[in-house]
Order: sequence, then structure tokens, then C-alpha cells
Amino acid sequence: MMQRCLMMLTLIVGIEKSLIAGPPSSSGSESHASDRPNIVILYADDMGYGDLGVQNADSRIPTPHLDRLAKEGTRFTDAHSSSGVCTPSRYALLHGRYHWRKFHGIVNSFDQPVMDDERVTIPEMLKDKGYRTACIGKWHLGWDWNAIRVSDVKPDQKTGFPPSAFDWSKPIPEGPLAHGFDYYFGDDVPNFPPYAWFENDRIITPPTVPLTTPPKTAEGNWEARPGPSVKDWDFWAVMPKLTDRAVAWIGEQKQGEPFFLYVPFTSPHAPIIPTDEFIGKSKANGYGDFVVQTDDTVGRILKALDDGGFTKNTIVIFSADNGPEHYAYARLRNFGHRSMGPLRGLKRDIWEGGHRVPFVVRWPDVVPAGRVSNDLLSQIDIHATLAAVVGAEVPGNSGDDSLNQLDLWKGTGPGVRTSLVHNTNANGYAIRKGDWVLIDHKTGGVSAVPAWFDEQNGYTANTQPGELYNLKEDLSQTNNLYGSMPDKVKELQEELKRIRKL
Repeated sequence: MMQRCLMMLTLIVGIEKSLIAGPPSSSGSESHASDRPNIVILYADDMGYGDLGVQNADSRIPTPHLDRLAKEGTRFTDAHSSSGVCTPSRYALLHGRYHWRKFHGIVNSFDQPVMDDERVTIPEMLKDKGYRTACIGKWHLGWDWNAIRVSDVKPDQKTGFPPSAFDWSKPIPEGPLAHGFDYYFGDDVPNFPPYAWFENDRIITPPTVPLTTPPKTAEGNWEARPGPSVKDWDFWAVMPKLTDRAVAWIGEQKQGEPFFLYVPFTSPHAPIIPTDEFIGKSKANGYGDFVVQTDDTVGRILKALDDGGFTKNTIVIFSADNGPEHYAYARLRNFGHRSMGPLRGLKRDIWEGGHRVPFVVRWPDVVPAGRVSNDLLSQIDIHATLAAVVGAEVPGNSGDDSLNQLDLWKGTGPGVRTSLVHNTNANGYAIRKGDWVLIDHKTGGVSAVPAWFDEQNGYTANTQPGELYNLKEDLSQTNNLYGSMPDKVKELQEELKRIRKL
């Protein structure tokens, strides 16, 4: 059966580079190396739509490397994560599937994994095409901790599990290596135990003490859950170490051998702890400085691609898992930086600010440089789009909500997504269709909103059973049309029911 796949990107000087659709040479055969561009996904944690400098004219945070990436690629202004919190968005990204078809919340400390063994992930799909794969950073999708439990000791309310509750010498199943990654390095979750470095499926240095946190962050709270820790665990060393490892891993790669690198940052998520060299580099308090450090990590990874001669044949995707944390309100009031940009809502909310996130794609000579697209896009679409790039056949039970947006990326056609379901918890859904969004719940808010913010921005208490907005005319979701347009409400409710039953 004929299928569309990406043919060779010509590298001969003087010959125009192009993409030609066509079938693979034989069923199951590997494509040539130049048919398979390297792929790097950079995934920020709790970074708002308005934190990307090129996307916010009033930003108080310099992001020169991300701005460069946007100028060298295409920036998508209507792109969304699957959820307003982190674990569900990561599941949806890797599986190409709405998270709410399975769960809504995050994986908490020592919870079991949420990934699906029966569904093909992006790294599994790429491995089948000959890619070397790595995840360096925040996993937060669970491990089989029961496999290394040595007792039925219950956690203490104040100190969590004692270090002795686990046999740290054993491998921990069902992490990144079980879902398509050849290599993993990270701390799993920056504010969850165990506070230790993971490499592949093992803890490098066994935790021996309960966590004790330093006295002060640059902004906000520690938000560090109690539990086992390596002695003198250094929170400030996390982002620098992850950056070094990502750069080193790229340095180990070879021309002609395609690779996929997924770098889920631990920043600018709490604890907000920029290292000394970044303190004061923004005008948006400690969080702004942490975003500057995040931008610097992006710059170092882009330089590693340049140094290795990989840039021309590498797709780089930058995005974030959800909107900014609730500290954004105080940041706006005290420092004049609006992390959510023109949007309403923050992390956890089903208003736009909870899930409309930065999204940039760079692929030299394929994805147009300096372009801005307003087409609707979801992170779940990355799965099907990369499948089209490498000519992969995805099983019918995988990537089931993902749409192939390759023509949109390339600028050769419009986006194919016309609707999108937003959700953070089991009680609240929203449906986007065209310019319209229906919040099929009393409110799109979950995070507490200060009264001064509502007053300044013209928001009033909702008196309707739900909320309806035309985003083309009202991106900030100020004018609720729910009561005046019952036919549109009914139409969108029916569409939401239809998608949820698929």
C-alpha cells in the first residue's frame, strides 16, 4: 500500500533542496540516513506563552536563543499542550493521544507509571527507523517502584519514605528505557523524591538521608516533597548538569546515524533557583532569571548541534508542558512581566493561559524561517507529523488523536486540525472548534485569581453554567457569550461528546 514519506534532502551544493513524497523502497526497509533528519525536542516546564521574548513585546525577560530559534524556524501562536499540568501533557506528547482518555492528574512521588505498553511512543517509532534515542531531563511519567521496595514501611507524614524502604542497587523497571529510549539521564522530577541522579534504569548514588532543603529560593516556595535524598543534594546543580549531559550526548553522535533527543527541562518550574551567573539577568525577579538560564540551555544545545555539523539536517522543536505557575500574578504586579502574555489563566486552568504554550519548529530549508503561523496545533500532533517525516507506519492503536501537520510545518498547506479538547481535571472540559471555545464547566479557572487582576482586566464573576468565547475577537476571554448564543453552545457540546466517545 502506497504511503507518504520523506525522501532525501539533497546536500549537493548548487542543487535546490526539496522534499518529495513517495513510498519506501521496500516494506520494512530502512531509509537512507539523509531521509531521516535528526530530531530534538526541547520541553520547558511551567513556561508561559508570554515568557518567550519574541512573542511578548513587553517582556521583561531576554530570551535571545529562543528568539533566534523562532527567527530561523516557524513560530506557532495557537499551539497547545494536552493539559494544564505536566504529567498528562508528557504522556500525550509521547503517545500522540489525549491524556484524558486514561487519566487526569500527575504522577506523585513513588506512584506507578502511566505509560501504555501496548501503544507505540515517538521514540519507539523512531527506533524502528534506525534512530538512536535519548531522554535527558524530567521524566515524571512514573517507574515501577514496587519492584525495588524491600518492605511495607509506610511513609512518615513529615519525612516521607525512609531511604531504607528501597533496594537502590536494583534496576527500576518501566521508566524511559521501557518506552523506546536507549539512554536516560536525569533526576526524574526536580521537586519529588528520590533526590538523586538516575542513569538509564538505576540510581547512581543511593539516597541515605531524608531531604533537608536550603532556606530560600529566588522566588516562590520550594514545593519539594519529603523523601529519600542523597546527602547534600544540590538543587542548583540540576539544570547545569542536565545541560552538560545533553551537550555531551550530542557530541557523541555521528553523521549519517540519525538520533532523537528529548530534553524535558526542569526549569523554570519550582523550586525557582537560577544559578549565580544568571541572577539579575532579567527584570522579572528570580523566575525571570531562571527563564534566562533556560534560554541559555537552549543556546548551548543549539551550539552543540552547530559544532557537530548537525544543524542543517536536524528538526528542533521547542515547547512547554503547560502555562506558568500561580506566582505569575505577583510577578505581573511587582515587576510588570506578564508570563501568560495576552491570555487568561495559568497552570491548571482550562482558560487559554493554562495550555496555549510557546511552540517553535526549526528545520533548515524545509520549515520556513521567520514565519509565524496562527493555525491550530497540538503537541499530540507531533507523533503523526514525525511519522510522516520518517515514513513510519503507526499501528492503529497508537497516535490515535494525532494529526499529520507536516504540510503546515513546511508552509505548503494549511493546518488540518479544526477542533481540540482541553482538560486538566475530571470535572472540567473545554472544546475548541474554529475560532470558538466552549468551557463546558462553571469556570475555566482552577488556580486562585487575585481580585486586583480581575478588576484590572475587566473580568467579572460568571453567572452562566459555562463559558463561550470567540478567540479571534476576544483572545483574552473577557466577553462570555454563553447566555446569548445557545445554538453555538449546543453545537460545541455535541462536538465535545463526539470526540470524547471516539
